[in-house]
Amino acid sequence: MFADLAVPVVVAPMAGGPSTPALVAGAIEAGGSGFLAGAYLTPDALRTQIEATRALTAGPFGVNLFTPGAESTADLTDYRSRVAAEADRLGIAAGTPNWDDDHYAAKLDVVLDARVPVVSFTFGLPRPDDVTRLHAAGVLVVVTVTTPTEARAATAAGADALCVQGAAAGAHRGTFTNDPAFPGGAPLYDLLPALRLIGAETGLPLIATGGLVHGADVAAVVAAGAVAAQLGTAFLRCPEAGTQPAHRAALAAADRETTLTRAFSGRPARGLVNRFITDHGPAAPAAYPQIHHLTRPVRAAAAQAGDPEAMALWAGQGYPLATDGPVAEVIATLATQAAAATARLASRFSPH
Repeated sequence: MFADLAVPVVVAPMAGGPSTPALVAGAIEAGGSGFLAGAYLTPDALRTQIEATRALTAGPFGVNLFTPGAESTADLTDYRSRVAAEADRLGIAAGTPNWDDDHYAAKLDVVLDARVPVVSFTFGLPRPDDVTRLHAAGVLVVVTVTTPTEARAATAAGADALCVQGAAAGAHRGTFTNDPAFPGGAPLYDLLPALRLIGAETGLPLIATGGLVHGADVAAVVAAGAVAAQLGTAFLRCPEAGTQPAHRAALAAADRETTLTRAFSGRPARGLVNRFITDHGPAAPAAYPQIHHLTRPVRAAAAQAGDPEAMALWAGQGYPLATDGPVAEVIATLATQAAAATARLASRFSPH
């Protein structure tokens, strides 16, 4: 599917609001593809989004699910007090830091019933029975990987393609582990070395993601062996995206650095540096999704108040180069830029 795209660009799944049927459908109609973000949605809401996307396009698209992990045993006492103080400042109550599996089994049933052509998994491997069911339904299985070790495990588990995520990616790292010894949950690999190392070990199609915002980036990863480039931050300011206004404004200002933090969810994720990250990031335990649930009301209230200092402003490292045009315009620009980059390469390496 991804190797046959007119424009080898995939809109990344962006959970929490930015991913919308209009964004995914717009990408498909422009010659690319896209994933709906199944994470944090109820099964019914996911079914509604799938139906809404199909009402907008006849093209194939994917759905991304977060693979549930083991419950953390980290002590949350101090962090609960920190977040409670933030909640008090906003006049609300903090959330309850419970563990759950994000309705994983029910949402897997939804994508199977809907015959979604591609399902991708983040934070780990789908269970063997899940892979068997998906393959029996003709569904392609994509697994997000961040290291060669994860790529080997995904290949052995029956993945049909790998989404290779580099360290510059915005939002959550797709690591299988959430090791507190690593700021990124696991060893950090830049995208190009990850592509080369993983490509040397597997013949599976590779989708490259992580900090890509320009057509030359797309050309670079395709030249490095990827069948397509997956971009998220490049589309956050599109009118079709469900990005919060304060988040859009912070992206447009382009005056903040990005950093990896567990402050908002308990898992490493890259976002724009703000007060919440600075004040609480170093103290955040490796406890997902407990910290996600604990901070969710704070993030929602801050977004409603237009306060970027207590929101999760997810963004990849290349975010200042992103624009605010419609998704079709962004993809057309990426295609033009990629063609120009390819021509430059051809001229540099042609015989003289």
